[in-house]
Amino acid sequence: MRDPKNQMFAEACAMLKQAEQLHRQFFGPSSGGHSASWEPPVDVFETEREVTVITALPGVSPEAVRAEIEGTTLIVTGVRAIPAAGRGANIVRLEIPYGRFERRIAISSRLRLIDQELENGCLRLIFKKAG
Repeated sequence: MRDPKNQMFAEACAMLKQAEQLHRQFFGPSSGGHSASWEPPVDVFETEREVTVITALPGVSPEAVRAEIEGTTLIVTGVRAIPAAGRGANIVRLEIPYGRFERRIAISSRLRLIDQELENGCLRLIFKKAG
């Protein structure tokens, strides 16, 4: 008869291994194709006059980001490149997503972009509501 503690430990280890595999599948480096390999998290704040969208993009240069509106969808796309330290090195752990990203956010069709800034790893887009 097996010890229940050992059985529970083995099951926990198997679940952790599966979680790591899923993390690598969804947040691993891009295969170079056109499909996005990860989605950055966003915050959306709305006041009476404005809507602010903040997208977390640590280590992404302003030149590597594109934001556009298609109908009632804001689309933020770009590439987060592996840093120089990672090129040619053996990757021991890769938890921060790299590669092509895309995030689609539903917005009101009556918004006009009035300000954008990429600072401290966050893209901040401010929209004015149409009267």
